[in-house]
Amino acid sequence: MAQSDYERVLQNPRFQALVHQRSRFAWILTIAMLVIYFGFILLVAFAKPLLAAKVGDGVTSWGIILGLGVIISAFVLTGIYVQRANSQFDELTRDLTKELV
Repeated sequence: MAQSDYERVLQNPRFQALVHQRSRFAWILTIAMLVIYFGFILLVAFAKPLLAAKVGDGVTSWGIILGLGVIISAFVLTGIYVQRANSQFDELTRDLTKELV
């Protein structure tokens, strides 16, 4: 790609809007995952009796349930990002490509 084409893409307001939207959404999901993860770590550090408490009459503790919740939340947040990327962001990218070509 020639330098002038590169600069033309970077200066395009629709490209800048796409980059802004995608970055903002990615940061929101990143912060959500960090809150979930570090919240669990803080529970491990400061609420051991809560995490050691058994769920019902079985042998499973709340720590196992919450740990699985952390793992599942990572998959869910990834799925949310993929869904948004495959719908909204890909559509904006196609429109931008048509405009610039």
